[in-house]
Amino acid sequence: MRSWVKSGSPWIWLTAASVAISLLALIGILLLLAGQGTRYFWPSPVYQFELNQTAAGPVSVVGELYQRQTISRQQLQDAGVALPPGEAQSFIRYLIKVGNRESEGQDFRTLLASDVSRMTTPRDLLVLERNSNGTAYGYLAGLLEDGQPLTGSDLSQALQQRLPQIAALTRQARDIQFRDMARINEQFEHLRLHEKSLQRENKLDARWQASIRAERQELQRQYRQLAGKLQGLERDRQRDALLLRDMHGQVHTIPLSQVRDAWYPNDMSSGQKLAHWTKQVQKFLTDSPREANTEGGVFPAIFGTVLMVILMSIVVMPFGVIAAVYLHEYAGNNLLTRLIRISVVNLAGVPSIVYGVFGLGFFVYMVGGSLDRLFYADSLPNPTFGTPGVLWAALTLALLTLPVVIVATEEGLSRIPVSLRQGSLALGATRAETLWRIVLPMAAPAMMTGLILAVARAAGETAPLMLVGVVKSVPVLPVDDIFPYLHLERKFMHLSFQIYDMAFQSPSVEAARPLVFATAFLLVLIVVGLNLTAMGIRHSLRERYKAWSQ
Repeated sequence: MRSWVKSGSPWIWLTAASVAISLLALIGILLLLAGQGTRYFWPSPVYQFELNQTAAGPVSVVGELYQRQTISRQQLQDAGVALPPGEAQSFIRYLIKVGNRESEGQDFRTLLASDVSRMTTPRDLLVLERNSNGTAYGYLAGLLEDGQPLTGSDLSQALQQRLPQIAALTRQARDIQFRDMARINEQFEHLRLHEKSLQRENKLDARWQASIRAERQELQRQYRQLAGKLQGLERDRQRDALLLRDMHGQVHTIPLSQVRDAWYPNDMSSGQKLAHWTKQVQKFLTDSPREANTEGGVFPAIFGTVLMVILMSIVVMPFGVIAAVYLHEYAGNNLLTRLIRISVVNLAGVPSIVYGVFGLGFFVYMVGGSLDRLFYADSLPNPTFGTPGVLWAALTLALLTLPVVIVATEEGLSRIPVSLRQGSLALGATRAETLWRIVLPMAAPAMMTGLILAVARAAGETAPLMLVGVVKSVPVLPVDDIFPYLHLERKFMHLSFQIYDMAFQSPSVEAARPLVFATAFLLVLIVVGLNLTAMGIRHSLRERYKAWSQ
């Protein structure tokens, strides 16, 4: 036994066990996120719960069975729930998503199994995904076209035919409002700033005034034309409506412009459910969030996360590599250099919120405010760069991850044999040529390691981003077809902040919980994808220069 301990085998087995436990924990987390998140998109059956006879007559509740719990009698009594007499010490409680928020006032309702006399799954129960007020459950009672009932035997087929038409009209209206009208508003702003600049320089003569007036009138004419077209599209969108009978027997008129999708989950085959699941996942990846981020998609957050990580990588890699090269190749081993190295290592342990405060004070208020006074004086007091935006968020996270890149790059430089440098210098190469052609290519895998660590940390940060540019919702993306196309001064959305907002700031936490898991799983996939790309580049560079180090 003693010889076995001295041989070092126990440490090998402990290391292997630690790695195995870590891998199992990682796989368990991924499976939990994937399982809890993807079930949100599956069309769950909708039940009609017939309750026991009451004085007011028969009562029914319609909704999805969200959760089933076993609750003790004491817990229910402490909560003030009236219980039937008996000796039962535990009860089954159902958590039901009833939807119809405008009439029910809440998304969920609890029922005791003892209060339910019958559970059925009617095949004609309709589920509506809406732009506002959440999901609606009920029975299709009719369709209206210009206020008149639509005749026909198959109303469900007519509904499925009209929804894509309404969606096309909605896309056209959105393009006009957020693309064409936004471009005209941008031209109005440029014209106003140009006029203000001419006034400041005392160049606004009669000729300029006439030119600006004519251009403004032309823009107003184009805007009125687009407004008229938008009004016509809105009138066509509001023309049709459906009649939905809820669980209380009341009939509600819902405009089809508010309906994004409709399906009968109790009448769907397995193939239809799989197709519906695929469609919902696609919408989750391509749509914008709705209802305070508790519904809809996460495309703006995906775009903002990837854009910010790319900008951060473009900034942090050159500065980190240059700093590491100076410290290792040029700076002497003196007191100042040792203090700089200690400072770099200590900066890696500074809380991220401190970087956010620094970025807000230095980048936003000082640098951004100076840029506004120098180049955008005509726009003041409305700030252009003197407000949080995607540029300042990328610079703040570049500063946050800079120590990681410096340390990783310097470690790679220290592993390069001194004989290679001496051989290059002996053959007549200068020190700069040796650094550029020999040292840096061989240290490239270490640089990519630093980038991998930087991306992994930056993509999951939340606290500093809340101060320097990330917001709950944005009307437009930082990239569009309006010059200069990439608008670094705009605010953006981020997946990690959206997870925080849905989990802690949502008005309906239970309704948003599946989206929290789905968004977290998506963030993990994006980080893994970015890291795999960097690891592939690192492996290619390592194989290319392997022979040099041997």
